Order: sequence, then structure tokens, then C-alpha cells
Amino acid sequence: MTLFYFLSLTVWASGRNLHVPPYSSESISIMSSRKLTLGLPKGSLQQATLDLFEKAGWNIYVSSRSYRPTSDDCELELRLIRAQEIGRYVDHGFLDCGITGKDWIAENRADVDVICDLAYSRASSNPTRWVLVVPEDSPVQKVEDLEGKRIATESVGITTDFLKSRGVNAEVEFSWGATEVKVPELVDAIVDVTETGSSLRANKLRIVDTLMESYPQFIANKAASADEWKRSKIDNMALLLSAAQAARDVVGLKMNIPADQLDVFLEKLPALRNPTVSRLADEAWLAIETVLNEAVVRELIPKLKGLGAEGIIEYPLNKLVL
Repeated sequence: MTLFYFLSLTVWASGRNLHVPPYSSESISIMSSRKLTLGLPKGSLQQATLDLFEKAGWNIYVSSRSYRPTSDDCELELRLIRAQEIGRYVDHGFLDCGITGKDWIAENRADVDVICDLAYSRASSNPTRWVLVVPEDSPVQKVEDLEGKRIATESVGITTDFLKSRGVNAEVEFSWGATEVKVPELVDAIVDVTETGSSLRANKLRIVDTLMESYPQFIANKAASADEWKRSKIDNMALLLSAAQAARDVVGLKMNIPADQLDVFLEKLPALRNPTVSRLADEAWLAIETVLNEAVVRELIPKLKGLGAEGIIEYPLNKLVL
């Protein structure tokens, strides 16, 4: 369709002395074939990641039986892969870029470029934490008490590095899942991931220490970072993803206020910088607009109404470019 349109435009322009850019068939082919291969995390982070991309402007469609999602961006080739593997595949060049946890990048010793941090998780805005855990009645009170003991975990690399940094020698074995049920019968302690700690408490487990806090990171392969077109695409994507992330907890607020009360409202009204103030046709009134944290709005709106504000409107934001 694009080539047909281009050829039609060329014929039409030739009779009207119009300038048409001298695109060759080779350059058209290059433009149409450029692709950025992006790895998205399958599993617990999947839906939160797809929601973030939607706010950033990309609609991604996932089939229940396919590991190759599609999107409304023809320059993207998408792969749905376990977060544990994405860092390795980006490092080895099978993916140009991807989103995975800081923890799995460290676990895989992946040599990648970190483009930006994306502070979200599967259930909350809290970071996930890798924690050293023992039963509530265990005599272990600190990591040094595990000298010569056995620890089960899915993150062998992170755990080994942590123990080494603390001068502790313990046996670390890989756990294939359901790690919390292995203490105390099979191992003396576990290292597991948690957001809220509720699952650990439900299983009568106690946190001894925190090894790492982790958020998802947008990462790129070294070769992709060095490619001008791919790096530009990656940077633009990072800008919009970060903007969508920044807009998560903020809203817009606008209202009309009495002009002679402007100083009072400016004193009471929080803003990222300064509110926008505009004059109305009625010179006795002003329009004021600001962006602020959603958590304060429920307390603020009644106060603004009490000060004489009218037509107060709260609206959501998709992106906030700081």
C-alpha cells in the first residue's frame, strides 16, 4: 500500500512540477524492514507491563497460545519470555532490548545497558525484595548464624554473592518452586522474593535479612545501543514508558476562582512547579490548573470549594514528561 501510494504520488507530481523526495527502492525497503526486537516478561509482571505500555501509547495483543505478541507498531517484534531469561537473551543479542527485574539481570550476570528504571511491580508500587527467611521458631537471628547450613533459593547467584559479602560459608541449592515449604525439614533457611510479606507470615516464616530490592528495568543489548536507529527507537520508548510511570499517582485539577483570591489559592494549592493561571472573559474570575498527587485531592477539593472555587474538575493523566 505504501509503495503504491508513493508511485501514484510520483506520477501525479510529475505533471505539476512538484518536488518529490528522491527515495530509492532500496531506501523504501530499509524503512519498511527495520525492526526492534523487544522481550516482555511472561508471568507475574506480564499484565502490569502490558498496562504500562498501553498508557505509554502501545496496544499489545497477546494470544493465550503464542509467545509472539503483536502490536500496533510495525517496527516492533515482540517476544513473551520468562523474566528470569530476558537479561541473558538481551546480553547474547537474541533480543535488542527487554524489560526484566534488576534481580534477574544480576542473577544472570548480564552485561547490558540499563536504559531506565520502571518502578512498578505485579501487585503494588512497592519494590520486590529478595529476603533471607527462616521459620518463626528458628534459632537463626542473623546471616552469620547460617555458617555451614543449607539454603534453598531460585536465585543462587544473588544468594551466593550475598553470603560471600558477609563472609558466610553455607550450601546453596537451587529450588524449583514452593520454596517456603522446604524449611525446616529439608533446609535451614530459604531466600525468596516478596512484595508485601503476607505469604511469608501466612507460612509462619520470619525475615532475617534483605539481600536486594528490585524494580523492573528497561535494558538494551550493547550492539543495539550502538545502532543509531535502534537507540533512537529505544530512547523514545523509554521516554514514553517513564512518562506513563510518572503519571501513575498524579492527576490534573482545574477550577475557576475569584481573581482577588489568587494569592490565597496559590498558597493552598500544591503543584509540580507553579499552577497555570488564565484570565476569563469575566475579569472577576480566573481559571487555574495544576498537576498534583492524587492522594491529596480528596482532602483538597473540599477546602478549595470552601475558599470559593467553582467548576472544579479532576482528570486522569496518561503521561507526565518531567
